[in-house]
Amino acid sequence: MIYEQLAQTRQNMESACRRAGRSAEEVELIAVSKTKPIPLLLEAYEAGVRDFGENRVQELLEKYEALPKDIRWHMIGHLQRNKVKYLVDKVHLIHSVDSLRLAQEIQKEAEKKQTQVNILVEVNVAGEESKFGGSREETMRLVREIALLPSVHIQGLMTVAPYVENPEANRMFFANLRQLAVDIKRESIDNVNMHVLSMGMTGDYQVAVEEGATYVRVGTGIFGNRSYEGETI
Repeated sequence: MIYEQLAQTRQNMESACRRAGRSAEEVELIAVSKTKPIPLLLEAYEAGVRDFGENRVQELLEKYEALPKDIRWHMIGHLQRNKVKYLVDKVHLIHSVDSLRLAQEIQKEAEKKQTQVNILVEVNVAGEESKFGGSREETMRLVREIALLPSVHIQGLMTVAPYVENPEANRMFFANLRQLAVDIKRESIDNVNMHVLSMGMTGDYQVAVEEGATYVRVGTGIFGNRSYEGETI
């Protein structure tokens, strides 16, 4: 099942790239593996997936220890400052940096472990109260502040768009995030890149790709609807 659903997801991504006049190589797939047991992750790995996204630090650490070391782990969930120390030297990218205090904690732990940490700044493009991330204006200010931290490197932006029945309803939010990245890039801030846009999930990733996503985060579309919460990992 996973092999077929992965193939369909990749085909959908390629079709979206063609519609947008983009190369399929411009977009990477992150398999969102939260609550999924290790055998399912191994199936995806054997089908060629190397980027996995987790929401919880403890679960990421358990899977990091158990799975092949060429996997690129992405922290895509809200990150608490007291968990940063466990994570900084194990993740390829932290997608969910939404405050200067969190970035400063990442800097402190990066110095301790003598490592460099790549991050994305989370943006609440739809202004939803239930979502993390700042507004456009807050993001511009936060980017400038984080840019001063020598071991923390901004690679782009991330957003979690609203849950919608019709994915077209999120197109404007994806377009707005892309435009914000363009505006930040235009400022030419040292230690800031804007080549990563992490946006789009199972329900709307094709629209996100059409609007410039470079990472899409797909869980249900790969692993199915079943929750494995509480089962042995």
